[in-house]
Amino acid sequence: MLRKLCLLLVMLTFSVLAFTQKEFTPPSTEEAIEAEFQKRIKKEYLNRVYIPKDLADCFIQLNKLIDDDSKKKFKIAPEEVVSRKLHFSLGRWMMVNWSFYQGSRLSAYLKDLGIHEPDDMARFIIISYHRNLNRKELKIKEQITFYQEYREKERLEKQAGGEVIHEEKRIRTTPPEGK
Repeated sequence: MLRKLCLLLVMLTFSVLAFTQKEFTPPSTEEAIEAEFQKRIKKEYLNRVYIPKDLADCFIQLNKLIDDDSKKKFKIAPEEVVSRKLHFSLGRWMMVNWSFYQGSRLSAYLKDLGIHEPDDMARFIIISYHRNLNRKELKIKEQITFYQEYREKERLEKQAGGEVIHEEKRIRTTPPEGK
C-alpha cells in the first residue's frame, strides 16, 4: 500500500511539473532575437548571476569571487601566462556566467568599447584585472586596438585562403528593364 502511494505521489509530482513548466523556445526571427538581446542587456541579474556593468564593476566582482591566495598567485604571474592559462577556466566562467554569447549588459559595454568576440572580452578582462592588481596602467585603447587588428588580420587570412567551390555565368535571355 505504501509503495502504491509513493508511486502515485511521484507520478502526480511529474504531472504537475509537466503542466506548470513553461516550454522554452528560442527566438526564431531577427526581430525576436534583437528584442531578446535588448531585454538581456538591461538586466542586472541573468540566471541569478550578477552581471557587472563595466570594467570597474568587473574588478569589484572578481575581488569578491577570488580568494586571497589565488589573487596573490594571479598577481605575481606574468601577464602573458595569466592570460593564456586562465582563458579556459576563469575566462570560460566569465563567458558563460556573464553571458558574453547571449548578450548581457557587460557584453554590450565591451561591444561599445570595440571588443566583439567573447574570447577577446574574457582575455581583455583578465589582462585588465591583472594590470589593476599590479597597479599598472590598463592601456584600454591599446588593448582594444590589438583585438580589432587581430580579428581583422584573421578575417583577411581566411578570406585570402578561401577556395571558390563553384562559379557560374548566366546568360540573360531577356533584355534588362528600360532598354
